[in-house]
Order: sequence, then structure tokens, then C-alpha cells
Amino acid sequence: MTDAEAAGTAGARPGGHGREALAGALDALGCGAILADDRGHIVGVNARAEQLLDRTAADLVGQDAHELLHRNRHGEPMPRAQCRIRETLLAERTAQGAGEWLERGDGSLLAVSWLATACSLGDRPTTLVLFHPADGAEPPAERREQPTGTLSELERLALLAETTTLLTSTLDVDEALRRLTSLVVPRLADWAVIDLINEQDEVWRLTVAHAESGGLVHRDDLQGPMPPVPEESPMPLSRALRGVASSLAGPETYQGPPDSGIAEEQRRLFDATGMHSTVTAPIHSLREVMGALTLGRSERPEPFTAADIALLEDITRRAGLALDNARLYERQRKVAETMQRHLLPQLPRVPELRMTARYLPAPDSSQVGGDWYDAFTLTDGATALAIGDVVGHDLDAAAGMAQLRNMLRAYAWSQQEPPSRIVQRLDLAALHIAEVSMATMIFARLTVSDDGRCTLCWTNAGHPPPLLVTRDGAARYLTEGHGVLLGIAADQDRADATADLPPGSTLLLYTDGLVESPGDSIDDGLHRLRRHAASLARRPLESFTDRLLERARPPHNEDDVALLVVRIPR
Repeated sequence: MTDAEAAGTAGARPGGHGREALAGALDALGCGAILADDRGHIVGVNARAEQLLDRTAADLVGQDAHELLHRNRHGEPMPRAQCRIRETLLAERTAQGAGEWLERGDGSLLAVSWLATACSLGDRPTTLVLFHPADGAEPPAERREQPTGTLSELERLALLAETTTLLTSTLDVDEALRRLTSLVVPRLADWAVIDLINEQDEVWRLTVAHAESGGLVHRDDLQGPMPPVPEESPMPLSRALRGVASSLAGPETYQGPPDSGIAEEQRRLFDATGMHSTVTAPIHSLREVMGALTLGRSERPEPFTAADIALLEDITRRAGLALDNARLYERQRKVAETMQRHLLPQLPRVPELRMTARYLPAPDSSQVGGDWYDAFTLTDGATALAIGDVVGHDLDAAAGMAQLRNMLRAYAWSQQEPPSRIVQRLDLAALHIAEVSMATMIFARLTVSDDGRCTLCWTNAGHPPPLLVTRDGAARYLTEGHGVLLGIAADQDRADATADLPPGSTLLLYTDGLVESPGDSIDDGLHRLRRHAASLARRPLESFTDRLLERARPPHNEDDVALLVVRIPR
């Protein structure tokens, strides 16, 4: 006990000799000693208490003893009403007991037997608490984060239920892996390592995560491609990646001559992380082995046991089903997106015009939709422009988009008629031929006269209006020629509208994904698009289009975006 602490212990008692004698007597004891005032605040400790609690006197003196130290056997704070030692402090009497738990400075728990008695030091009542490890044992290494083997049946079931809920509520592979890592670290282990096998049978170490005070920290230097899975290796990770068995392992497992490249990587992993115990289980779906999950302990001293394998296998079984669903979803989405991209046309080369187009698929959770654009030259030399959106977000919508586009091309090429008549024919035919319930679209004819005058004639079937931006930045929507969407009234007459396009102006045909988003009105989206398009009016065409998509697309967009942009030469 330091002089300052001894002074605190003695309170207002006069003279230094008494304080020194008291400090010497406490330090001579073979058990821990804590002096607490009538509020339960620590006013002094001896050297043995510092050793047993793994805390310095400076960390202890002045702190509330109950709040700082007293825990139940699971490391949870004890209610004050259940604290027998605190009762002794308040009653100023002598009592003793066993089976209490104190939290050490490293987070481990110390089971103690104790004796508390009132004493008088100065003006304030003081209590002396003597304690020693239960049964004479030194501090056990039990941590607040309990190893899997000590989880109760209820805690195991709760963890598995949480695993199922979190992993099945996402169809994104990366998000599922992030949730899986957060479930097991630091609850079950200090480290989590995830190795996945891709569709080319290549192993990739996607996650090496460590629990630290600020959260999970990923070791990028340990992540990346892995060697092939050996066919006969008996090493734990190799067996798990073949789907053979789950295993326990330690650094000694990989100390011998490595039998494969994976064994070398595992040795490097143990050296870099300091893990002394690991448990590994395969991640597999109903059809195939998808990878392996390894949990490791480096800070907590308890090794994994055979009892931990069953829990980890339950977790990886659920993870495998969730990852398989996510992979199937991504595979279907890529097929639909690839099909849609191939169905979208190459733009024609028209000497009098400059054109460009963009297609952006819907983000994470949405499926591919039926957004499309088209441009082609007609028999009379005019340029046909079209933009549309088939209702739906799946392969059927993408297939319906292809049907409408091909039918439109056939009618526009063969029939020398105004856009309204072409769309009316298309609407009637789609009702009986195409597998499309409803769709919106704009179909237009763009002609360039001998004197260079550009004229646009169009009809609108329930689609967001075209936007015309002059070189000077004046922007307006072409709202004329509007009618109902396809699939509502095929026999209804449609209207045409005509507008001159000034030299240097830019015409935008787009789908609603560029102006609509949940929680925002379409008027806000239209205003945002017009404002950004006007500010970019003098940008080169490609730069204009890319910047416009970056700035005008809603931040929480959940739909595809198709964009067709035409620039009239000056």
C-alpha cells in the first residue's frame, strides 16, 4: 500500500506511525484486503488484492467496490439488493461467505471466499473485506465471454435462432458473411476465418476477423486466394473443405512438414494470429460443399472441445443454406441482366446526330426489370427513337421487353405511319401475342431536313416525358402527346406531338428509375433531373450522360434505369 493509500485508509486518524503499522499488517496478510467506506467506495487495498484482482491500487481506490468488482458466475453485474458483502457494509457487522465472483482487470472472473468486518478509522465508519480464491485455487481464467462448451441449452437455441433469422433475411452473399462473422465473434471466439469455394472450385479466404475493443478488425494480409484443396490430406481444414468432417486443431497440428499449400497457409495463420485452439466445420448446402468456418481463440485460454463441434456444425448448416440461396439468387440475377444487356441494341450511326445510351441494373435487393431503349433508321431516312418499361422485375419482364421491342421494329419499318398509329398497332398486337400485361413507352420519329432543321414527332404511352435541354441551359419537359400505358385500352386513339430541336440541344429519353424512389415524389425527381441536365448542357455527350447519372439518380433507387440521349449538332 502506498503512503497516499495508507493515508486514505487511515482517514483522519492522527499520526503516521499507525498508518504505517496498518499498511504493513495488511501487506503481511496472505489474502486480499480491501478497505471500504460507508458508501462502499474503496479507500485502500493491499498488495495481495492487487495481485488477485489484476488491478493496481490506483485503479481501485475511489471506485465503488460493488459496481467495479462484483459479478455473477456468468460475468454479469450483480443487483445491489443481492449483494451480501454490501449488506455487511451497511449493517456494520461481521459476516463471511463463499461462492462470490469478482471481475479481474483482464475481464476474467475470480471465485472467492470472503470475510467482512466493521472497523473504525478516523471519523467515518469503515469495513475491512478479506478474500482469497475459493478452495485455495489461483484465479481461474473464466471470461465474461463464455466458451461454447458452457453455453446453456437455452443460450444455444437462442444463438441458432438468431443465426437463422439474420442469415435468411438477406440475399447478398457478402452481407450474409458479414452477419455470420458478427454472430460468432466475440461471442464464441476471438477469431473467425471463412474460406469459400467458388464456382470454378477455387478456394478464397474471404474473412479473417478479430474481436477488438473497437469492433471487428479484418486482417487483409491474411485474406485472399488459397491453394487447391488436396484430395487425400488428413489436415483439419482440408478435410472440412472436402466436406469430410469437422475437427479441432492447434498450432502444433501444423508444425510438421506441410502436406499441401493449404497446410502452409494454416501454419502462417496460426503464427500471425497467435491462436492456440481452433474448431473448423464445413459449410455445405444440399448440393455441394461451399467452404469452411474456423473459430479460433488467442486471448481466452480455454481450448475448444468436442462439445463445441456440434454447435458450430449447427451454425454452418444454417449458413450453408443461406449462402446457397444467396448464390442462386445472384446467379439468376446475372442471367437476367446478361440477357437484358444482350437484348438491348447497338445504336445506329446517323451523320446528322450524336447518340449514346446507358443501362443500369437495379441495386442489391431488386431483380432485373423490363427497362429498354431502341434507336434505328427507318425506310424514309428518319431515325426511330424508343424508350420503355415493362411492368415487373424478373425474367418474364426482360423477355416481354424483347418481344415488344421486336414487334415495334417490325411495325415501324413496314408501316409509314405517325408514331401514334404504330404504338396503337403495337398495343393491339401485344394484347394477343406478347406475354406482357402492361408497359409504358415513348416512340418518336426524328427527321433532319435539307436545311439542317431537326423535328421530333412522338407519342407517349404513360411514360415520363422527354426532356429537352438547349445549349444555353434552358430545360423543359415535352409533356404533349401523352396517353394511357400499353395494356389498358388497345382500341383507344393516341395523340402525336411535334417539336423543333434547336442546334446544340440535347434530348433525353429515360425510364422512371432515374426520377422515382421510395419516399420521394416524382415531381422532386423530375425537378432534380432538369436542374442537373441544365447545368451539364455544354458538356460533351458522353461526359454529360455519365455525370447526369451520377448526380440525378436517386440515392435509394430500387429500379433499373435506361437512358437514351441524342445531341443535335450546332
